[in-house]
Amino acid sequence: MAHVLIAEARFYAHLNDMLLAGARAALDAAGHSHETITVPGALELPAAINLAADSGRFDAYVALGVVIRGETYHFEIVAGESARGLMALTLDGLAVGNGILTVENEAQAIVRADPAQSDKGGDAARAALALFDLKNLY
Repeated sequence: MAHVLIAEARFYAHLNDMLLAGARAALDAAGHSHETITVPGALELPAAINLAADSGRFDAYVALGVVIRGETYHFEIVAGESARGLMALTLDGLAVGNGILTVENEAQAIVRADPAQSDKGGDAARAALALFDLKNLY
């Protein structure tokens, strides 16, 4: 059984609630324990997971957040750098599921976040568990 950290960015709390529900349901269904921490936004997710990894308490990690395109270049920075940071952690050997939605508008985010629709929170949790299982093969 894995002990999983869910790191969630609360910038869009109402959307993240759906992602979090999907991730928790997926982990519970698979019989794994989990804890949740909260950070302000998607850019803080890789750092939070990296800090938590130093504790040795977790076997896998799920990053949840929502980045909605705005009128400035900030969207590209947040979307790209949060994904790059999570990928770096994965390449360093952590089992990380990336559940950061990068969307054009709130309607797209709702479809992707809702566990009854695309369930991207659940997908991220299942990805983290798949990497955890793979890591245990080697």
